[in-house]
Amino acid sequence: MTKADLVEQISNSTGLTKKDTAEAVDEFLSAIKRALRDGNHIEIRGFGTFKVKERKARTARNPRTGDPVPLPSRMVPIFKVSKELKNRVNQNNEA
Repeated sequence: MTKADLVEQISNSTGLTKKDTAEAVDEFLSAIKRALRDGNHIEIRGFGTFKVKERKARTARNPRTGDPVPLPSRMVPIFKVSKELKNRVNQNNEA
């Protein structure tokens, strides 16, 4: 599902215009990006949690040459699925 598909589905179910729905979806995603950039986490009950986690510095290998390549530590966004969403997905797979 693409963002356009999501906008269309929300627009159809709410009666809002696609333009208004697209603006709401874009602002929602921007709010998540801003919160993660500022080091905050976002918890959406029944859905999951967006967080920023630090990855430690490590030495990787260049796949072409095999030479070691140092990778510095960095912050990466992660998403942890809620138990409720995980159960709902698994219920659909079992049926």
